[in-house]
Amino acid sequence: MRVGINATFLRKPHTGIGQVTLHFLRSIPESSRVEYILYSEEDIPDELGIPRHFLRKAFLPPWRRDDLIRKLWWERFLLPEAVKQDHCDVFVSLYQSASILPKSVRHIMVVHDVIPRLFPEYLNNWRKRFDWRSVERGIRHADRICAISSRTEKDLVQYLSLAPSSITVNRPDVDPIFKRRVTDERSAEVMQTYHLSPGYLYHGGGLEVRKNAESVLRAYRKLLDREKSDHLSPAIPPLVISGKLLPQLAPLVTDVSKLIKELDLTPFVRLLDFVPQKDLPALYANARMFLFPSHYEGFGLPVLEAMNLGVPVITSKSSSLPEVGGDAVLYCRPDDTDDIAGTIRNVLARRDLREMLGKRGKERAERFSWRSFTEKLLRLTVGEGHL
Repeated sequence: MRVGINATFLRKPHTGIGQVTLHFLRSIPESSRVEYILYSEEDIPDELGIPRHFLRKAFLPPWRRDDLIRKLWWERFLLPEAVKQDHCDVFVSLYQSASILPKSVRHIMVVHDVIPRLFPEYLNNWRKRFDWRSVERGIRHADRICAISSRTEKDLVQYLSLAPSSITVNRPDVDPIFKRRVTDERSAEVMQTYHLSPGYLYHGGGLEVRKNAESVLRAYRKLLDREKSDHLSPAIPPLVISGKLLPQLAPLVTDVSKLIKELDLTPFVRLLDFVPQKDLPALYANARMFLFPSHYEGFGLPVLEAMNLGVPVITSKSSSLPEVGGDAVLYCRPDDTDDIAGTIRNVLARRDLREMLGKRGKERAERFSWRSFTEKLLRLTVGEGHL
C-alpha cells in the first residue's frame, strides 16, 4: 500500500498543526506493507527527527511567496497531480485544505477547526474568502474526516452539513518536552533569560483576538484595584504575556501594548513577544497559574501543556476547552472580567486549591497520547491489517 501525507506544516513545527504533523510522523512505525510519501513545499530539516525511511517530495509553484496564492496553488493543483502520478492508494491531509484528489485515492483529512465560519473577521479580503471557500470544498470532498475535538465535529455538522457518520474524533497530545520535569537549573536559566521571578500569572498561546488577552488585562486591572481598596485581598503577582506582537494585524490581533498603556498597567505587566518552544516548559512551570479564557479553540494545546506541568489553569467553558480540561481546571465566562478576576483571586488565596488543580491536571493529561492519536489515524488510513 502506498500512502501519501501532506507534511508541509513541518516548516512551521511550533504551530498547532505543525505539532500534530511532527508528532504523528515521528510516531508512525516502520512497516514492510506500507510505503509512505511525504509531500511538502520545502525540504524537511533533518533536525526534526522525521524517520528516514519515508520518501520525501518537496516542490513549489513558480509563485514562491509564502502567501495564500502559493498555498492554494500548491494544495489545489500541484499536490493532487503529484499524488496521482505517484499512484497513491490513500492520502492523509494533516489539516483542513483545498486538496481534492482523484476518486481512486482514498482521502483522509484532519480538521482542526472551522474558525473562518465562526469569526467572519478572518475573511476580511477576497483572497481569504476565496481560499476558505476552496478549503470548505476540500473538506466536503474528503472520504473521511478526522476532527481533533467533539466541538470541531459538531461545527462540521452544523456549519458544513457533514454527516456525523463521516467524522471520527481523534484528540492529539502535546510536545513531549511538556511531559518532562523542569529542572531547577533550567528554571533558573529561563527566568534569567526573561528577567522574571517565579510566581507570576501567565497568559500565552497567541494574541489573536479570540484568545482574549483583552479580558485578561481588564480582569487584572480589577484585581489591582481591589488589592488597593481591600487589605484582605491576596497580593497580586505580576502578569506575564507571551506572543508575537503584531498590532498591524488588528482587528484580528489584540494590540496588547496599547491596551496596557490605556489601563495604566505598564509597571505590572511583562510582554515577552515570541517565546521559543524550548523555553515554554519552564515559563509554565514557574507560573502561579495559567490564564486562558479563550472565546474559541479547535482543541486547546496551551491548556494541555500547562496541565502536563502541574500548573493550575483557568480557562473558558466554551468550544473544545472542557474536553481538554475536564474537572482538572477552573472555568470562567470569557466576556465577564469580574468572573475572571474573581476566579484568579480565589486561586491566589488558596494554596490547597492550587495544589489540587496541579495534581488533577497532571492526572488528566495522561489520558492524551501521540501513540493513541497515531494508531487511531492509521486505522482510518491503512486498516488494522497494515498496522
